[in-house]
Amino acid sequence: MGRDMRALLLAAGIGSRLRPLTDTTPKCLVPIHGRPLLDYWLDLVFEGGIERALVNTHWLSEHVEAHVAASPWRSRIDLVHEDELRGTGGTVLANRAWFDDRAFVVAHADNLTDFDVPGLLKAHSKRPAGHVMTMLGFRTDDPSSCGILELSRRGTVMAFHEKVENPPGNLANGAVYVFEPEVIADIAKLGKEVVDLSTEVIPNYLGRILCVETHGYHRDIGSPASLLRAHIEFPQGSRKVRERERAEARAEPRTELSGALRR
Repeated sequence: MGRDMRALLLAAGIGSRLRPLTDTTPKCLVPIHGRPLLDYWLDLVFEGGIERALVNTHWLSEHVEAHVAASPWRSRIDLVHEDELRGTGGTVLANRAWFDDRAFVVAHADNLTDFDVPGLLKAHSKRPAGHVMTMLGFRTDDPSSCGILELSRRGTVMAFHEKVENPPGNLANGAVYVFEPEVIADIAKLGKEVVDLSTEVIPNYLGRILCVETHGYHRDIGSPASLLRAHIEFPQGSRKVRERERAEARAEPRTELSGALRR
């Protein structure tokens, strides 16, 4: 699994909380250390073994189109424009044919991340029987703003708490998924064009979602405060260098992270 895998990068968001920056710059092109956010994603997925990516556009779409046209990855990128936003699940459904009835990746490309793409794909290929989805998890410093997960001992998502006060832990949904084709069929059964994955799809699969926790960086840059923190926290330089440094750190004895309620 990997070389024949496709990925949908959800990049059409308006980024209203980042105004006035996003009045003239699409959210997916907001720079971190001088590089547009989308460029981090394109390097991540293609270097991680993804064959082809689909990027949806809406707000200031001509800027995104021009940027992709100049990308070194342009021959492996498809664009789809949404005159009206379809929601995360609606975009998946509208592009059903593009996925070619194969397992595929869906990612909210308004997060800054450097998770292990091959590792996520490998975990999905070895997921427990009956599981149709693999979800990236991450440790958040603001649990009430995220979808917090409760896992079984084998890493299956058993409960999902979407942006609630005092959630049971800090292991959050990273909004990166590997879906089996049947997920699209289930979205279609909702009979709607506009569908939200977090509230209308994910909860239907509790007990059938494998969670894989990232040991890398992961942050939503959707507010000025979080964008500033990303500039401060996210290391500059090569992703491969960062991966090597993290691997060396994990090899050293450390205290286990706490947070997710496991049952």
